[in-house]
Amino acid sequence: REEALAIYHAGPETVVRVLLTMDARIRALEQRVEDLQAQVHHLQDQLAKNSRNSSKPPSTDRFHKPAPKSLRGKSTRPSGGQPGHAGQTLTMAEKPDYIEPHRVERCERCGRSLADHPLDGVEKRQIHDLPPMRLIVTEHQVERKRCPCGHLNKAAFPEGVNAPVQYGPGLKAMAVYLKNYQFLPYERTCELLADLFDCGLSEGTLANIIGECHERLEQPVQQIKERIAQARVAHFDESGSRVEGKLWWLHAASTPNATYYEIHPKRGSEALDAIGILPDFLGRAIHDFWRPYFSYGCAHGLCNAHHLRELIFVHEQHHQDWADAMIDCLLDIKEAVSRARPTANHLTEDQLQAFKARYQDILDQGYTQNPLSPAPAGKKRGRRKKTKPRNLLERLDEHRQEALAFMYDFSVPFDNNLAERDIRMMKVQQKISGLFRSEEGAKAFCRIRSYISTARKN
Repeated sequence: REEALAIYHAGPETVVRVLLTMDARIRALEQRVEDLQAQVHHLQDQLAKNSRNSSKPPSTDRFHKPAPKSLRGKSTRPSGGQPGHAGQTLTMAEKPDYIEPHRVERCERCGRSLADHPLDGVEKRQIHDLPPMRLIVTEHQVERKRCPCGHLNKAAFPEGVNAPVQYGPGLKAMAVYLKNYQFLPYERTCELLADLFDCGLSEGTLANIIGECHERLEQPVQQIKERIAQARVAHFDESGSRVEGKLWWLHAASTPNATYYEIHPKRGSEALDAIGILPDFLGRAIHDFWRPYFSYGCAHGLCNAHHLRELIFVHEQHHQDWADAMIDCLLDIKEAVSRARPTANHLTEDQLQAFKARYQDILDQGYTQNPLSPAPAGKKRGRRKKTKPRNLLERLDEHRQEALAFMYDFSVPFDNNLAERDIRMMKVQQKISGLFRSEEGAKAFCRIRSYISTARKN
């Protein structure tokens, strides 16, 4: 009170100066509160994200796993095997490898010999088991003969038989399969071969076998790459991986019949140019909304599985109803496409117009709930700060042709799950082994895995 009275008696100029100072402090505090609120909202958004409502992998959920909540509609089919499913029941072989007869020698009641009596029938039971597991050693002997003319002639060893003692292609294929497809580490691969086949394969020899396989697959995997580059629709994805302790990027390009992996120190256009598929790609590239993909002139399609997760987040965390309506819209379009696909290759014009109008109405609702924030005072340039719901809205608006590509062209999938499935197994390898110890090992793994994955698809 005394301070206020002193200011009052000091005169009008002092009062005005103090009021201006207080006003500036209030404005600064208001801005500080606004900044802190934005920071709190950002941190709350980060904490609320999980594998169900964002692109975060399930491994990051840790002890706060979200309750299962599938976006798929309830199926009318009963659980278990469906009619027509072949099943996996063990059946009797028509031609067993070995037949072991068990004869009736005497009558159990009177003891009379039945050795020469005719059979009344045979009851059969079969055991399916592994054969004795050991290495089969084949010795190649080439003859030497001296001609009367004095010349010593020698037969030729078969192709591939180069050393006095060596491992055959069957064992090498098994070792590569265990290491590069089943993701056994070097030590455990050698341990398994030793335990099952009494094969003393060393880790160094295993590395040499993998290197040999890597060289042999150069041409086949190049053909796989060319096939993907000529596809009408191809899927693309990338994920971090570690090589010699440094962050590299594993890139995957996929079709239903082919898989190509390549690893590169970079993630963006530099890596995509070096891989060489997208620069001349004339089909439609399916991917998530990552800007470097849009630098290529091919047609594009966006992964709606990503959109659904982000829309769940906006609906649950920001309580915006337009996001829930957009989820229903996208799933309804997907269902309409699934119903029409067996008998047609496109939706009717009435269906297209109805879905387009519904899509636009939902966007309008979203823009009403997410207006642009006013430009900062005193700033004429620079981008306005946007919320996550606003960013998602603008993406679905500006890239509606890419988001709804599956609605116009039935050959375009609803999501990018094909590439994500292909790259998921590479993340399993990373969880097991942690990293690649060398660039050569990483590239060999990608090439061999490309070949095996493509073989599995076919």
